[in-house]
Amino acid sequence: MFQYAVGRALAERCGRPLKLDVSGFEDYSLRRYELGELRIRADIASVDEITRFREVPPPHPIIDRLKKAIRWQQAGIFRERAFTFDPDVLNIKSSVYLDGYWQSEKYFSGIADVLRNDFTPSAAMNDENHTMLERIMASESISLHVRRGDYVTNPHTAKYHGVCSLDYYRDAVEYIASHTRNPHFYVFSDDTGWVADNLKIDHPMTLVNVNGPDQGIWDMNLMKSCQHHIIANSSFSWWGAWLNPSSAKQVVAPRRWFNEGGLDTRDLIPESWVRL
Repeated sequence: MFQYAVGRALAERCGRPLKLDVSGFEDYSLRRYELGELRIRADIASVDEITRFREVPPPHPIIDRLKKAIRWQQAGIFRERAFTFDPDVLNIKSSVYLDGYWQSEKYFSGIADVLRNDFTPSAAMNDENHTMLERIMASESISLHVRRGDYVTNPHTAKYHGVCSLDYYRDAVEYIASHTRNPHFYVFSDDTGWVADNLKIDHPMTLVNVNGPDQGIWDMNLMKSCQHHIIANSSFSWWGAWLNPSSAKQVVAPRRWFNEGGLDTRDLIPESWVRL
């Protein structure tokens, strides 16, 4: 979604069509491609188009070191240089292949309304989601996301990302509860069994389990409909909170986004959000 957002913003500025390289999903078993189920405005790039931009000459050790030293960008490709916001992206004026994660709203905050429309499910909502949405809309709702899954089961991912502690969630709940009158927490997770056994809070709580693992867009649709948000160190709940257009929303995010240090996350979390 971050990649689509920066591409959409660039396409809007340059007056160019946006095309998506989804070839990586051919060998990616963790999740399937779901953006096509939203109202996005982009086409899928062909193999020929991808090759034309990404084809590179054979490596040469001396030239490669020189390129790294001068932060060289291959013609037609703009690679992400660091995790922080890169203002040079805003100066691109021609067709380009963007290679990176681009995890900052600074790349696309100027088209927020466009993206919130693009990231709306294109299909009709089923009865279970509609009933849950009505409950969310009728209460002082707070989405709370517990990301586990591969953050726990995959050793490499667990070492790199880690999971948010129960202390973080307790502090976040306390913060939100102190700023609301009648909070009702709607909990979203890819491990509902663990949440039911371990997450105990002294406020009304509903464990949202109306969607399966391949229906993430509908969980996100419910999440963004909540009034306030407690997110995990996950882009899924980042977007669930960001897509809520309310200027009165309160969002709590973890201060530590990655388990391992070294990445500067100052531009990841919007300034109006609270980090605990």
